[in-house]
Amino acid sequence: MSLQGPGARAWRLALALCGIMVAADQGSKAAIQSGLVPGERVSVFPGLHLTDVHNKGIAFGLAGGGGAGLIVLTMAALALILVLFARNATRPGLWVPVGLLAGGAFGNLADRVRIDSVTDFIDLPVWPAFNLADVAIVLGVAGLVLVFMEEPQG
Repeated sequence: MSLQGPGARAWRLALALCGIMVAADQGSKAAIQSGLVPGERVSVFPGLHLTDVHNKGIAFGLAGGGGAGLIVLTMAALALILVLFARNATRPGLWVPVGLLAGGAFGNLADRVRIDSVTDFIDLPVWPAFNLADVAIVLGVAGLVLVFMEEPQG
């Protein structure tokens, strides 16, 4: 990865967004863990609760107990995203979904490495609890689809 040339600005922006997402994710999880006891549920307003739950699986607890396998899978997915970005760094707007995806993946990966599970705290009705990293990943995937649906200019 070179931070010079036509895609340099996109790389810098993606890295900055990734860092912001990791910081926001880890900061929000730390705040929840310091303010709530595991399993506690606090109503913010009707339909939105905060809780402190730990997920050993991937999205919504699938593949629970995956341990090292989930870490390897996450790293492989990150590598694939970075290769995709390296080949298309000058594509307009691609830095946004890449930064979101990488930030979300690294945020949840930090939890897996540190505490062997992911802290989830946003609790909506009829939906499993999730966190800011999960939001970044979902927005990143949607963003990738949108960016690649657009025909490149030029």
